[in-house]
Amino acid sequence: MDDDRSASGSPAAFSKPGTPNQSVLADPATAAAVVAAAQQYRQPSQSKYSQLLAVIEDMGRDIRPTYSGSKSSAERLKRGIGHARILVRECLIETERSAKS
Repeated sequence: MDDDRSASGSPAAFSKPGTPNQSVLADPATAAAVVAAAQQYRQPSQSKYSQLLAVIEDMGRDIRPTYSGSKSSAERLKRGIGHARILVRECLIETERSAKS
């Protein structure tokens, strides 16, 4: 998993340069949409894991319309994937912290 991170370790650097996923958050508008989606799900009473499950559930609703050619569903799916990747990293960090305690 460490191969996916850049040397800076920034959350926007999800993949190695030259891979198709690099462009998902390279566009400032898409990155802003991911942040907006993250804020939508961020509720103090929910754990990161619960937030991740909610994002995955929402992504499931966009899969079939994306196959049918819906551009809006495809964009929501891309934002959901970006948000889910962030949440997975945060869940892993929380798990590592709780394991050390």
